Amino acid sequence: AVHVAMIVALLSLLGATLTLPGIAGIVLTIGMAVDSNVLIYERIREERRNGRSVIQAIDTGFTKALATIVDSNVTSLIATVVLFYLGSGPIKGFAITFAIGILTTVFTAFTFTRLLVSIWLRRARPKELPKAPVTFIPPGTKIPFMGIRRWTFALSSILSVLSVVLFMTVDINYGIDFKGGSLIEVQSKSGDANLGDIRTRLTELNIGEVQVQQFGAPNDVLIRVGSQDAGENAEQTVIDKVRGELQDNYDFRRVEVVGPTVSGELAKQGTLAMLVALVGILVYVWFRFEWQFAVGAIVATVHDVVMTLGFFVITGLEFNQSSLAAILTIIGYSLNDTIVVYDRVREDLRKYKRMPLPQLLNNAINETLSRTTLTSVTTILALLALVLF
Repeated sequence: AVHVAMIVALLSLLGATLTLPGIAGIVLTIGMAVDSNVLIYERIREERRNGRSVIQAIDTGFTKALATIVDSNVTSLIATVVLFYLGSGPIKGFAITFAIGILTTVFTAFTFTRLLVSIWLRRARPKELPKAPVTFIPPGTKIPFMGIRRWTFALSSILSVLSVVLFMTVDINYGIDFKGGSLIEVQSKSGDANLGDIRTRLTELNIGEVQVQQFGAPNDVLIRVGSQDAGENAEQTVIDKVRGELQDNYDFRRVEVVGPTVSGELAKQGTLAMLVALVGILVYVWFRFEWQFAVGAIVATVHDVVMTLGFFVITGLEFNQSSLAAILTIIGYSLNDTIVVYDRVREDLRKYKRMPLPQLLNNAINETLSRTTLTSVTTILALLALVLF
Protein backbone atom coordinates (compact mmCIF):
# COMPACT_ATOMS: atom_id res chain seq x y z
CA ALA A 1 0.00 0.00 0.00
CA VAL A 2 2.83 2.41 0.90
CA HIS A 3 4.58 1.46 -2.35
CA VAL A 4 1.52 2.31 -4.46
CA ALA A 5 0.83 5.50 -2.48
CA MET A 6 4.38 6.71 -3.13
CA ILE A 7 4.06 6.01 -6.86
CA VAL A 8 0.80 7.96 -7.09
CA ALA A 9 2.27 10.83 -5.03
CA LEU A 10 5.37 11.07 -7.23
CA LEU A 11 3.27 10.96 -10.40
CA SER A 12 1.18 13.83 -9.00
CA LEU A 13 4.30 15.84 -8.19
CA LEU A 14 5.61 15.30 -11.72
CA GLY A 15 2.24 16.18 -13.22
CA ALA A 16 2.24 12.91 -15.17
CA THR A 17 -0.95 11.53 -16.70
CA LEU A 18 -1.84 8.00 -15.59
CA THR A 19 -2.69 5.95 -18.68
CA LEU A 20 -3.71 2.30 -18.98
CA PRO A 21 -0.12 1.23 -19.79
CA GLY A 22 0.91 3.28 -16.76
CA ILE A 23 -1.52 1.35 -14.58
CA ALA A 24 -0.03 -1.86 -15.99
CA GLY A 25 3.40 -0.59 -14.93
CA ILE A 26 2.14 -0.01 -11.38
CA VAL A 27 0.64 -3.49 -11.18
CA LEU A 28 3.90 -5.07 -12.36
CA THR A 29 5.97 -3.10 -9.84
CA ILE A 30 3.69 -4.43 -7.10
CA GLY A 31 4.98 -7.88 -8.04
CA MET A 32 8.55 -6.56 -7.89
CA ALA A 33 7.93 -4.99 -4.47
CA VAL A 34 6.69 -8.33 -3.17
CA ASP A 35 9.78 -9.94 -4.70
CA SER A 36 12.09 -7.63 -2.74
CA ASN A 37 10.35 -8.48 0.51
CA VAL A 38 10.41 -12.18 -0.33
CA LEU A 39 14.17 -11.92 -0.89
CA ILE A 40 14.62 -10.30 2.52
CA TYR A 41 12.38 -12.74 4.40
CA GLU A 42 13.88 -15.81 2.73
CA ARG A 43 17.37 -14.54 3.57
CA ILE A 44 16.37 -13.95 7.19
CA ARG A 45 14.97 -17.48 7.48
CA GLU A 46 18.12 -18.92 5.95
CA GLU A 47 20.35 -17.05 8.40
CA ARG A 48 18.20 -18.31 11.27
CA ARG A 49 18.52 -21.90 10.03
CA ASN A 50 22.30 -21.39 9.97
CA GLY A 51 22.28 -20.80 13.74
CA ARG A 52 22.05 -17.03 14.16
CA SER A 53 19.75 -15.51 16.76
CA VAL A 54 16.51 -13.90 15.61
CA ILE A 55 17.93 -10.37 15.85
CA GLN A 56 21.19 -11.35 14.14
CA ALA A 57 19.30 -13.22 11.41
CA ILE A 58 17.15 -10.17 10.68
CA ASP A 59 20.11 -7.78 10.62
CA THR A 60 22.23 -10.09 8.44
CA GLY A 61 19.28 -10.91 6.19
CA PHE A 62 18.64 -7.25 5.36
CA THR A 63 22.36 -6.61 4.80
CA LYS A 64 22.90 -9.57 2.48
CA ALA A 65 19.68 -8.95 0.55
CA LEU A 66 20.59 -5.33 -0.20
CA ALA A 67 23.13 -6.01 -2.97
CA THR A 68 20.89 -8.60 -4.62
CA ILE A 69 17.85 -6.33 -4.63
CA VAL A 70 19.80 -3.34 -5.97
CA ASP A 71 21.47 -5.36 -8.74
CA SER A 72 18.25 -7.05 -9.83
CA ASN A 73 16.29 -3.79 -9.91
CA VAL A 74 19.02 -1.84 -11.71
CA THR A 75 18.80 -4.24 -14.66
CA SER A 76 15.05 -3.63 -14.87
CA LEU A 77 15.68 0.11 -14.59
CA ILE A 78 18.13 0.01 -17.52
CA ALA A 79 15.47 -1.57 -19.75
CA THR A 80 12.90 0.97 -18.52
CA VAL A 81 15.12 4.00 -19.22
CA VAL A 82 15.74 2.70 -22.75
CA LEU A 83 11.99 2.24 -23.17
CA PHE A 84 11.36 5.85 -22.10
CA TYR A 85 13.89 7.40 -24.49
CA LEU A 86 13.13 5.20 -27.49
CA GLY A 87 9.40 4.64 -26.92
CA SER A 88 6.54 6.99 -27.72
CA GLY A 89 3.09 7.92 -26.48
CA PRO A 90 1.55 5.51 -23.95
CA ILE A 91 4.80 3.53 -23.76
CA LYS A 92 6.50 6.52 -22.15
CA GLY A 93 3.75 6.49 -19.53
CA PHE A 94 4.44 2.83 -18.86
CA ALA A 95 8.17 3.55 -18.56
CA ILE A 96 7.67 6.46 -16.14
CA THR A 97 5.44 4.53 -13.74
CA PHE A 98 7.60 1.41 -13.98
CA ALA A 99 10.80 3.40 -13.26
CA ILE A 100 9.21 5.18 -10.31
CA GLY A 101 7.91 1.83 -9.09
CA ILE A 102 11.39 0.31 -9.22
CA LEU A 103 12.84 3.17 -7.16
CA THR A 104 10.06 3.06 -4.57
CA THR A 105 10.41 -0.73 -4.40
CA VAL A 106 14.02 -0.48 -3.25
CA PHE A 107 13.24 2.43 -0.92
CA THR A 108 10.28 0.83 0.85
CA ALA A 109 12.02 -2.54 1.15
CA PHE A 110 14.85 -1.07 3.21
CA THR A 111 13.01 1.65 5.10
CA PHE A 112 9.35 0.86 5.67
CA THR A 113 9.76 -2.92 5.77
CA ARG A 114 12.71 -2.64 8.16
CA LEU A 115 10.74 -0.21 10.33
CA LEU A 116 7.83 -2.65 10.59
CA VAL A 117 10.18 -5.51 11.46
CA SER A 118 11.88 -3.36 14.13
CA ILE A 119 8.53 -2.45 15.69
CA TRP A 120 7.55 -6.13 15.70
CA LEU A 121 10.84 -7.07 17.40
CA ARG A 122 10.43 -4.47 20.15
CA ARG A 123 6.83 -5.36 20.88
CA ALA A 124 6.79 -9.16 20.45
CA ARG A 125 10.37 -9.93 21.58
CA PRO A 126 10.17 -13.24 19.67
CA LYS A 127 12.43 -16.17 20.42
CA GLU A 128 11.73 -17.71 17.02
CA LEU A 129 10.65 -16.52 13.58
CA PRO A 130 7.01 -17.11 12.63
CA LYS A 131 6.47 -20.13 10.41
CA ALA A 132 5.49 -19.46 6.82
CA PRO A 133 1.80 -20.34 6.22
CA VAL A 134 2.67 -21.81 2.81
CA THR A 135 5.95 -23.49 1.86
CA PHE A 136 6.38 -24.10 -1.87
CA ILE A 137 9.94 -25.40 -1.63
CA PRO A 138 11.00 -27.15 1.62
CA PRO A 139 14.39 -26.16 3.10
CA GLY A 140 17.20 -28.47 2.06
CA THR A 141 15.70 -29.26 -1.36
CA LYS A 142 18.33 -30.71 -3.69
CA ILE A 143 16.93 -30.99 -7.20
CA PRO A 144 19.71 -32.12 -9.61
CA PHE A 145 19.35 -29.25 -12.08
CA MET A 146 22.89 -29.59 -13.40
CA GLY A 147 22.38 -33.32 -13.87
CA ILE A 148 19.60 -32.72 -16.40
CA ARG A 149 21.22 -29.71 -18.06
CA ARG A 150 21.95 -31.55 -21.33
CA TRP A 151 18.27 -32.41 -21.78
CA THR A 152 17.09 -28.91 -20.89
CA PHE A 153 19.74 -27.26 -23.09
CA ALA A 154 18.72 -29.49 -26.00
CA LEU A 155 15.02 -28.72 -25.52
CA SER A 156 15.64 -24.97 -25.22
CA SER A 157 17.88 -25.01 -28.31
CA ILE A 158 15.27 -26.85 -30.38
CA LEU A 159 12.48 -24.49 -29.30
CA SER A 160 14.66 -21.42 -29.88
CA VAL A 161 15.65 -22.52 -33.39
CA LEU A 162 12.01 -23.34 -34.14
CA SER A 163 10.95 -19.88 -32.93
CA VAL A 164 13.56 -18.18 -35.13
CA VAL A 165 12.52 -20.24 -38.17
CA LEU A 166 8.85 -19.43 -37.60
CA PHE A 167 9.64 -15.74 -37.12
CA MET A 168 11.55 -15.66 -40.43
CA THR A 169 9.08 -17.71 -42.46
CA VAL A 170 5.67 -16.83 -40.98
CA ASP A 171 4.52 -13.22 -40.83
CA ILE A 172 4.01 -12.03 -37.27
CA ASN A 173 0.70 -10.28 -36.67
CA TYR A 174 1.97 -6.71 -36.43
CA GLY A 175 -0.47 -4.18 -35.04
CA ILE A 176 -1.26 -0.79 -36.48
CA ASP A 177 1.67 0.66 -34.50
CA PHE A 178 4.07 -1.21 -36.79
CA LYS A 179 2.24 -1.64 -40.10
CA GLY A 180 0.13 1.52 -40.22
CA GLY A 181 -3.61 2.17 -40.10
CA SER A 182 -6.19 4.09 -38.11
CA LEU A 183 -6.78 4.08 -34.36
CA ILE A 184 -10.19 5.30 -33.17
CA GLU A 185 -11.34 5.58 -29.56
CA VAL A 186 -15.08 5.92 -28.97
CA GLN A 187 -17.36 6.05 -25.94
CA SER A 188 -20.94 4.83 -25.77
CA LYS A 189 -23.47 7.60 -25.21
CA SER A 190 -25.72 5.33 -23.14
CA GLY A 191 -24.84 2.12 -21.30
CA ASP A 192 -22.13 -0.39 -22.08
CA ALA A 193 -20.70 -0.63 -25.57
CA ASN A 194 -21.82 -3.56 -27.74
CA LEU A 195 -18.57 -4.84 -29.23
CA GLY A 196 -20.28 -7.44 -31.40
CA ASP A 197 -22.62 -4.88 -32.92
CA ILE A 198 -19.75 -2.48 -33.65
CA ARG A 199 -17.70 -5.24 -35.24
CA THR A 200 -20.61 -6.34 -37.46
CA ARG A 201 -21.47 -2.82 -38.59
CA LEU A 202 -17.88 -1.95 -39.46
CA THR A 203 -17.28 -5.23 -41.27
CA GLU A 204 -20.22 -4.45 -43.54
CA LEU A 205 -18.47 -1.22 -44.59
CA ASN A 206 -15.78 -3.28 -46.41
CA ILE A 207 -12.93 -1.18 -45.04
CA GLY A 208 -10.47 -4.04 -44.59
CA GLU A 209 -9.06 -5.39 -41.35
CA VAL A 210 -11.02 -4.20 -38.31
CA GLN A 211 -10.25 -4.92 -34.66
CA VAL A 212 -12.62 -3.92 -31.87
CA GLN A 213 -11.81 -4.20 -28.18
CA GLN A 214 -12.90 -2.80 -24.84
CA PHE A 215 -10.65 0.02 -23.67
CA GLY A 216 -10.83 0.62 -19.93
CA ALA A 217 -14.45 1.20 -18.86
CA PRO A 218 -17.29 -0.96 -20.30
CA ASN A 219 -18.50 1.99 -22.41
CA ASP A 220 -15.07 2.73 -23.92
CA VAL A 221 -14.02 1.02 -27.16
CA LEU A 222 -10.81 1.02 -29.16
CA ILE A 223 -11.21 0.44 -32.91
CA ARG A 224 -8.24 -0.42 -35.12
CA VAL A 225 -8.57 -0.30 -38.90
CA GLY A 226 -5.81 -1.72 -41.06
CA SER A 227 -3.72 0.38 -43.43
CA GLN A 228 -5.38 1.28 -46.74
CA ASP A 229 -3.39 0.75 -49.94
CA ALA A 230 -4.69 3.92 -51.62
CA GLY A 231 -2.79 6.32 -49.30
CA GLU A 232 -3.66 8.94 -46.69
CA ASN A 233 -6.82 10.12 -48.46
CA ALA A 234 -8.14 6.57 -48.24
CA GLU A 235 -7.39 6.53 -44.51
CA GLN A 236 -9.45 9.69 -44.03
CA THR A 237 -12.27 8.21 -46.12
CA VAL A 238 -12.32 5.16 -43.83
CA ILE A 239 -12.46 7.36 -40.73
CA ASP A 240 -15.37 9.31 -42.23
CA LYS A 241 -17.21 6.03 -42.94
CA VAL A 242 -16.69 4.82 -39.37
CA ARG A 243 -17.80 8.17 -37.97
CA GLY A 244 -20.91 8.17 -40.13
CA GLU A 245 -21.79 4.63 -39.02
CA LEU A 246 -21.28 5.07 -35.27
CA GLN A 247 -21.70 8.76 -34.41
CA ASP A 248 -25.37 8.41 -33.45
CA ASN A 249 -24.52 5.99 -30.64
CA TYR A 250 -20.92 6.83 -29.78
CA ASP A 251 -18.81 9.90 -29.04
CA PHE A 252 -15.46 9.97 -30.84
CA ARG A 253 -12.75 10.62 -28.23
CA ARG A 254 -9.57 10.15 -30.28
CA VAL A 255 -8.60 9.50 -33.90
CA GLU A 256 -5.04 8.71 -34.99
CA VAL A 257 -3.63 7.73 -38.37
CA VAL A 258 -0.31 5.89 -38.40
CA GLY A 259 1.30 6.01 -41.85
CA PRO A 260 3.75 3.44 -43.25
CA THR A 261 6.71 5.79 -42.63
CA VAL A 262 5.79 6.30 -38.97
CA SER A 263 5.15 2.60 -38.43
CA GLY A 264 8.52 1.79 -40.01
CA GLU A 265 10.24 4.19 -37.62
CA LEU A 266 8.44 2.57 -34.69
CA ALA A 267 9.69 -0.84 -35.78
CA LYS A 268 13.26 0.48 -35.97
CA GLN A 269 12.92 2.15 -32.57
CA GLY A 270 11.56 -1.07 -31.08
CA THR A 271 14.46 -3.14 -32.38
CA LEU A 272 16.95 -0.51 -31.26
CA ALA A 273 15.36 -0.38 -27.81
CA MET A 274 15.85 -4.11 -27.26
CA LEU A 275 19.45 -4.03 -28.52
CA VAL A 276 20.40 -1.00 -26.40
CA ALA A 277 18.75 -2.53 -23.32
CA LEU A 278 20.67 -5.78 -23.79
CA VAL A 279 23.99 -3.96 -24.26
CA GLY A 280 23.39 -1.78 -21.20
CA ILE A 281 22.54 -4.80 -19.08
CA LEU A 282 25.57 -6.68 -20.44
CA VAL A 283 27.89 -3.85 -19.36
CA TYR A 284 26.30 -3.60 -15.90
CA VAL A 285 26.44 -7.34 -15.19
CA TRP A 286 30.04 -7.40 -16.46
CA PHE A 287 30.89 -4.57 -14.07
CA ARG A 288 29.15 -6.13 -11.06
CA PHE A 289 30.19 -9.75 -11.65
CA GLU A 290 32.49 -11.18 -14.36
CA TRP A 291 32.31 -11.21 -18.16
CA GLN A 292 31.36 -14.91 -18.12
CA PHE A 293 28.33 -14.06 -15.97
CA ALA A 294 27.39 -11.25 -18.36
CA VAL A 295 27.52 -13.53 -21.42
CA GLY A 296 25.43 -16.17 -19.66
CA ALA A 297 22.85 -13.58 -18.61
CA ILE A 298 22.52 -12.18 -22.14
CA VAL A 299 22.22 -15.66 -23.70
CA ALA A 300 19.46 -16.54 -21.23
CA THR A 301 17.68 -13.24 -21.85
CA VAL A 302 17.87 -13.55 -25.65
CA HIS A 303 16.46 -17.07 -25.24
CA ASP A 304 13.45 -15.65 -23.35
CA VAL A 305 12.88 -12.94 -25.97
CA VAL A 306 13.12 -15.42 -28.86
CA MET A 307 10.68 -17.79 -27.17
CA THR A 308 8.24 -14.93 -26.58
CA LEU A 309 8.40 -13.87 -30.23
CA GLY A 310 7.84 -17.49 -31.24
CA PHE A 311 4.72 -17.52 -29.06
CA PHE A 312 3.41 -14.42 -30.87
CA VAL A 313 3.98 -16.10 -34.25
CA ILE A 314 2.30 -19.37 -33.25
CA THR A 315 -0.73 -17.80 -31.56
CA GLY A 316 -1.21 -14.96 -34.05
CA LEU A 317 -1.56 -12.44 -31.22
CA GLU A 318 -1.16 -8.84 -32.31
CA PHE A 319 2.32 -7.41 -31.78
CA ASN A 320 2.17 -3.68 -31.00
CA GLN A 321 3.93 -1.12 -28.81
CA SER A 322 2.40 -2.65 -25.69
CA SER A 323 3.87 -6.00 -26.75
CA LEU A 324 7.26 -4.33 -27.11
CA ALA A 325 6.90 -2.90 -23.60
CA ALA A 326 6.04 -6.39 -22.36
CA ILE A 327 9.17 -7.86 -23.98
CA LEU A 328 11.38 -5.20 -22.39
CA THR A 329 9.70 -5.99 -19.07
CA ILE A 330 10.46 -9.67 -19.65
CA ILE A 331 14.09 -8.70 -20.19
CA GLY A 332 14.07 -6.95 -16.82
CA TYR A 333 12.35 -9.81 -15.02
CA SER A 334 14.59 -12.41 -16.66
CA LEU A 335 17.71 -10.56 -15.54
CA ASN A 336 16.14 -10.08 -12.11
CA ASP A 337 15.91 -13.85 -11.57
CA THR A 338 19.32 -14.48 -13.14
CA ILE A 339 21.08 -11.95 -10.92
CA VAL A 340 19.52 -13.37 -7.75
CA VAL A 341 21.09 -16.74 -8.63
CA TYR A 342 24.35 -15.07 -9.71
CA ASP A 343 24.60 -13.28 -6.38
CA ARG A 344 24.30 -16.59 -4.55
CA VAL A 345 26.84 -18.22 -6.88
CA ARG A 346 29.30 -15.40 -6.15
CA GLU A 347 28.76 -15.81 -2.42
CA ASP A 348 29.20 -19.60 -2.58
CA LEU A 349 32.36 -19.24 -4.69
CA ARG A 350 33.91 -17.29 -1.83
CA LYS A 351 32.62 -19.74 0.78
CA TYR A 352 33.33 -23.09 -0.94
CA LYS A 353 36.51 -22.53 -2.93
CA ARG A 354 37.19 -26.24 -3.54
CA MET A 355 33.65 -27.36 -4.36
CA PRO A 356 33.19 -28.64 -7.96
CA LEU A 357 31.50 -25.98 -10.08
CA PRO A 358 28.47 -28.13 -11.14
CA GLN A 359 27.73 -28.92 -7.49
CA LEU A 360 28.16 -25.28 -6.47
CA LEU A 361 25.81 -24.09 -9.22
CA ASN A 362 23.28 -26.73 -8.23
CA ASN A 363 23.41 -25.59 -4.60
CA ALA A 364 22.98 -21.94 -5.59
CA ILE A 365 19.92 -22.68 -7.72
CA ASN A 366 18.32 -24.80 -4.99
CA GLU A 367 19.08 -22.21 -2.30
CA THR A 368 17.24 -19.52 -4.27
CA LEU A 369 14.48 -21.80 -5.59
CA SER A 370 11.98 -20.89 -2.86
CA ARG A 371 12.38 -17.19 -3.60
CA THR A 372 12.11 -17.81 -7.37
CA THR A 373 8.90 -19.80 -6.92
CA LEU A 374 7.29 -17.25 -4.61
CA THR A 375 8.26 -14.39 -6.93
CA SER A 376 6.84 -16.21 -9.96
CA VAL A 377 3.55 -16.79 -8.12
CA THR A 378 3.24 -13.13 -7.06
CA THR A 379 4.10 -11.92 -10.57
CA ILE A 380 1.51 -14.25 -12.09
CA LEU A 381 -1.08 -12.91 -9.63
CA ALA A 382 -0.22 -9.35 -10.67
CA LEU A 383 -0.51 -10.30 -14.35
CA LEU A 384 -3.78 -12.10 -13.63
CA ALA A 385 -5.17 -8.81 -12.32
CA LEU A 386 -4.25 -7.17 -15.66
CA VAL A 387 -5.89 -9.97 -17.63
CA LEU A 388 -9.11 -9.97 -15.60
CA PHE A 389 -9.55 -6.25 -15.08
